[in-house]
Amino acid sequence: MQINWNELHQYRENNRVEAKKAVGGLPLSIWETYSAFANTAGGFILLGVEEQPDKSLRAIELPDPEKLVTNFWNTVNDRQKVNVNILTNKNVNIVEANGHRIIVIEIPRADRRDRPIYIGADPFAGSYRRNGEGDYHCSKDEVRNMMRDQSDISQDLRVLEQLGLDAFDYESVRRYRIRWQTLRPNHVWENLEDEDFLHKIGCVGRAESGTIHPTAAGILMFGFEYEIVKEFPNYFLDYQEHDDETIRWTDRIISTTGEWSGNLFDFYYRVYNRITQIIKTPFKLQGDTRIDDTPVHKAMREALANALIHANHYDRRGLVIHRYPKKITVANPGSLRISKDDAIFGGVSDPRNATLIKLFNLIEIGERSGSGLPNIFDIWKNEDWQEPKLEEQFNPDRTILSLVLSQQNSKEVAINGCDKVKVSTSDSHKQKIINYLTDNGVSKAGELANLLGVTGARVRVLMSQLTAEGAVVVDGANRNRTYRLK
Repeated sequence: MQINWNELHQYRENNRVEAKKAVGGLPLSIWETYSAFANTAGGFILLGVEEQPDKSLRAIELPDPEKLVTNFWNTVNDRQKVNVNILTNKNVNIVEANGHRIIVIEIPRADRRDRPIYIGADPFAGSYRRNGEGDYHCSKDEVRNMMRDQSDISQDLRVLEQLGLDAFDYESVRRYRIRWQTLRPNHVWENLEDEDFLHKIGCVGRAESGTIHPTAAGILMFGFEYEIVKEFPNYFLDYQEHDDETIRWTDRIISTTGEWSGNLFDFYYRVYNRITQIIKTPFKLQGDTRIDDTPVHKAMREALANALIHANHYDRRGLVIHRYPKKITVANPGSLRISKDDAIFGGVSDPRNATLIKLFNLIEIGERSGSGLPNIFDIWKNEDWQEPKLEEQFNPDRTILSLVLSQQNSKEVAINGCDKVKVSTSDSHKQKIINYLTDNGVSKAGELANLLGVTGARVRVLMSQLTAEGAVVVDGANRNRTYRLK
């Protein structure tokens, strides 16, 4: 096996490679790094490698790597040293690097049911995580959050016996029921009393004593802010508008003013209506009715609902949304329950608050199947905008989604033999299409999609623009549709 140094250097830029000298035995710090990588995003530990002054990596002589591997397996399987072994044989290899043999240990991100991964017998004393400065010791709050995420029982199903039904803002409940009834006319729950309706949708539950109380989901969705903080002391919702990124804020909505309920349901609609003001809406009619909803509107609903639903409302620092003229960032407390790649790729759903998902789904907001975030990425790609950025931060745990509402970084290209000029990615795609049609005469949308590496929907948008500009002629329809230069 040959090590891919370019790949490892790239990982190192993202703090996912740790080079350690191993002379005579395993370095003691290897176990802190094992815990840190497993509790964060995974990474590589290299034994027999040293870091140069310029931060590059250099392989050095490693005596008897087979013995070191045996020692490693003996220790990682020792429950007195490490609480869980999350590795298999494929994760530990002896490889050739620049004429030397080194050990490469790939530490995956641990499943949330196994976290925290810790050394010794005490999770509060032996849990580590990774940040830009290396391994750090987890705070008690971080360890508690990881332990809370271990459960397969949704966090928001807890019955809050210290709260009564007067903790609900029944005006919020009334507005919710109006939206629900509009979408589900003549439903069998339509004429239920509020308490019975809230019980049906999971917002109230029965304690062991038989008394009825709000659930965690119910109080978050419909409670008064001053009642919510009795269970979630760090609960805070913050929406800020900025004219540009140098200004602190020009307008703001926060959950603590007392001028409105401060719950998730009311915050969603207050903020969504403000966010959509910066989305351009093309003029489109369905019959005599103008259609103001676009895929970007849907993506914004997904982004906002995802943040409210998947947040760890027990964690430090609240949910904060920044709206700029061409950018929106959504930062919610809590780390991802799955890997970042799985979250972006989709198809994997592991909700922290399953009842909140249900409550939003009942009024047709949000996705259940783990497709919300992938849909956002697809919509941004079809718009030819900069790819969304998803990142995790730790201590405190935060998940941040950045959405730029503008085209990708412009590219420098030569057009028709002229000097290089700055053009948008969209203009670059159009020029490639014109060049292709010049050489090949005629083409179908599928061929152009393969040429550009975009979706068929994006090609159809580009071809509509080129047709409107008088550069391209369309022949045929549906599957027989072809394009040629005018």
